[in-house]
Amino acid sequence: MLHDTGYMKKIGKFIVELREQAGLTQEELAEALSTSQSAVARMEKGEQNFSTEMLSKISKVLNHEIITLSTGAINFQIEGGHNLSGTITTNPSKNSAVSLLSASLLNKSRTTLRGMPRIEEVFRIIEVLESLGVSAKWDNNNLELTPPKEISLEKINSESANKTRSVLMLMGPLIHLKDKLAPTLKSDSVKSWGFTLPHAGGCHLGRRSVRPHLYALEKLGVKIKTTKTQYEVEVKKLRPAKIILYESGDTVTENVLMAAAKIPGKTIIKFASANYQVQDLCFFLENLGVKIEGIGTTILTVHGIKEIDQNVEFYPSEDPIESMLFLSIAATTGSALTIERCPIDFLELELLKLEKMGFKFKLSKVYKAKNNHTNLVDIKTFPSKLVALEEKIYARPFPGLNIDNLPFFVPIATQSKGQTLIHDWVYENRAIYYMELTKLNADIILADPHRVFINGPSELKSAEVICPPALRPAVIILIAMLAAKGTSILRNVYSINRGYEDLVNRLNKLGAKIKILKGI
Repeated sequence: MLHDTGYMKKIGKFIVELREQAGLTQEELAEALSTSQSAVARMEKGEQNFSTEMLSKISKVLNHEIITLSTGAINFQIEGGHNLSGTITTNPSKNSAVSLLSASLLNKSRTTLRGMPRIEEVFRIIEVLESLGVSAKWDNNNLELTPPKEISLEKINSESANKTRSVLMLMGPLIHLKDKLAPTLKSDSVKSWGFTLPHAGGCHLGRRSVRPHLYALEKLGVKIKTTKTQYEVEVKKLRPAKIILYESGDTVTENVLMAAAKIPGKTIIKFASANYQVQDLCFFLENLGVKIEGIGTTILTVHGIKEIDQNVEFYPSEDPIESMLFLSIAATTGSALTIERCPIDFLELELLKLEKMGFKFKLSKVYKAKNNHTNLVDIKTFPSKLVALEEKIYARPFPGLNIDNLPFFVPIATQSKGQTLIHDWVYENRAIYYMELTKLNADIILADPHRVFINGPSELKSAEVICPPALRPAVIILIAMLAAKGTSILRNVYSINRGYEDLVNRLNKLGAKIKILKGI
């Protein structure tokens, strides 16, 4: 039984967010839990004790592991205020890895992905693929994927699917597997067939609409209906098309790329994302024989082919978001680090902003990644006196400042002289999560759900904080704790483990003092 008032209020707030995102009323949630609406109201206010059994029930109904906030949680104990030093290497990209895993379903033969990150997000997608019959074999960090002769979506691992937004990207490949796939959706039309997929999960950052996927795929002959628990996908006659994306998103661009790859003819995708993971997917598809024009631009022309059947090997590129994590740690803690294998083409604007804030660094000569496409550099950082920028810091689709990199400027701004305005226009909830740093004595003013004013420099102090249910807002708390004097506790770090491999050991080798704790 969980009694701590602070934890109960945190969990109650979390339940409200998840319930609203699921589109449920208090009454509907109460019915699903076999309890009363008044009991749900007390839970959401943090006024009722939680049993392990009730937390488990809520987790199942809302498709999120709320129970990890109490028993069995993994927590970090961080002794902050230390300068770090040494060399750290950027790992392969999480976002590239999950799209390549999905794209492997397009190939009738073996796909070998080399240097894959061993992180929770990757494990969840592999669990979903294995539940479909895909053979997944690890050899160190290399992953060999062999498709099955038949696929049954009735056996899909819904629990794993609900933990990752990446499950959306299975739509593009699955529409081509009519001969392998046992339909789970009956269609009234003899000229169509269908299947269902469980809802996507992952980070909880407000209303992340799937409409761009729906609008784009329907141009190719795919009709998608969203219910409370699943997506109903009806596949009619597939055809190439000219598609204008409803928004320039990474996952929607990847989904359309995978769908178009096996539709013979020319599909044009306008307002496409040109981000690193999209480019990686394009290079992978080209290795499979699909010609793609305009890689790295916002107009992609895909020359689809009928069959993809060849053994292929591919290296996902290094992760610019991880490189930015280490840059943020260096700037916030005043540390001298060497960050190896940084994808410079996807960090140039971030580095320019940092340079104008007074951050000192030096770049090595450019060299190629193992995929033979991505340009890499090593970045050497130096302790710096930081100043706030007069202009607001905001993100845009590539080549703008990366949307996933924007949060890393928050802890940096707490150590910069002056006032920084950060405008996080993409997600409804993320700027609100930035306010968690006030528990560490950061001076942050929430102007509205999208904007924060940060006054610096602040002397950060230790505190105990529960991770937000989103990767980047969670990891910036860790960064601030590394700079904060005293010993902090960061609870329920699953959000961080979704995106970063062996992060504690890697940071401890630089001189950080982090211990992994289990349980309360």
